[in-house]
Amino acid sequence: MRSWRLPLVIVLALALLVGAGPTAHRELWAAQAGPGGAPLALSLPAAPGQADPELARIGRSLARLVDRLRPAVVQVRRVGEAAPAPPPERGDQPEGRRPPRGIGSGFIVSPEGHVITNHHVVRGAATVQVRLQDGRRFAARVLGSDPRTDLAVVKMDGVAGLPVLSLGDSDTLQVGELVLALGNPFGLEQTVSLGIVSRKPARAGVAGPGFQFIQTDAAVNPGNSGGPLVNMAGEVVGVNSMATSRGSIGFAIPSRVVQGVAPALAAKGRMAWGWLGVTIGEVDEPAAPAAAPGAVPPAGALVNSVRGGEPAARGGVRAGDVVVEVDGQPVRTPRDLQQIVATLPPGKAVPVSVLRDGRRETLTVQVGEAPEEVQ
Repeated sequence: MRSWRLPLVIVLALALLVGAGPTAHRELWAAQAGPGGAPLALSLPAAPGQADPELARIGRSLARLVDRLRPAVVQVRRVGEAAPAPPPERGDQPEGRRPPRGIGSGFIVSPEGHVITNHHVVRGAATVQVRLQDGRRFAARVLGSDPRTDLAVVKMDGVAGLPVLSLGDSDTLQVGELVLALGNPFGLEQTVSLGIVSRKPARAGVAGPGFQFIQTDAAVNPGNSGGPLVNMAGEVVGVNSMATSRGSIGFAIPSRVVQGVAPALAAKGRMAWGWLGVTIGEVDEPAAPAAAPGAVPPAGALVNSVRGGEPAARGGVRAGDVVVEVDGQPVRTPRDLQQIVATLPPGKAVPVSVLRDGRRETLTVQVGEAPEEVQ
């Protein structure tokens, strides 16, 4: 039989603690004070401290806003995989803790259970499970997914009357505006981070290969992907998508892009992007003798090459042309051309204005559909 022996000093201390009252308890801790002097005395205030009234009002308003948003924020989990799983998300990870595989976030946009999330969250999934704030879990189908914009729409089965979040207008965002990022990072449930808009796209109404993200310092960690970025009116202005490797900068897909892509994904399962079949670049600066110092380069997108048999070639576009207008929309940069063409419906014949040998010419080009390898 194993015997237990306590040092005499501990036995005496326990006896004093049990046999005496609170005073003896305090004296025991006093006796344990180190050579540094008096023991550390901690106490709770008799009444809560009083915050600045304005700060207190802001704090209560934020808390109410978060309570209103949370019921429509969900966890999205890949249950079965029809294709190899994507690589893990980038972002800082707490020591000893990594996000569970195949888990992301999303938010409900219809009472019937339509959920918006990221393409990379559900990519390759045979089945998906959605978990609500109250703990209920529902099987869900991936209605559509688009790798170009990293958006996906899933639909829960057998639900009705669910809380929803509404889309706001990302084009009206201002740099410095407060935003909230909600989601389920690292498999944790219903977390919220507060930050500001650090950078916003000049124009987010269309999405092309180079469409720009909203940049924020609100923490976007692995597992936050697919969750909403929300303004102070409670409107979704972006969908959290990724972060820098250290997690200090987060990126969100503008709500204007979501507005244009999500309905097509829900209805058709995919997004058909317009295509010309050209490679483009910046227009060179004017030659030094002909331009004043500091002159602005001419606007437009320089056609570097034209793929044979593709829409641009069939419409008469040549290498060396500078595209300045498509379908009545001005083209000032290569990004403009990418974004305008991407959102044109395949099969539509559109006027394309180019500068060629110093003259402006207008061609008619029938837009094609971008092949999958460039989606």
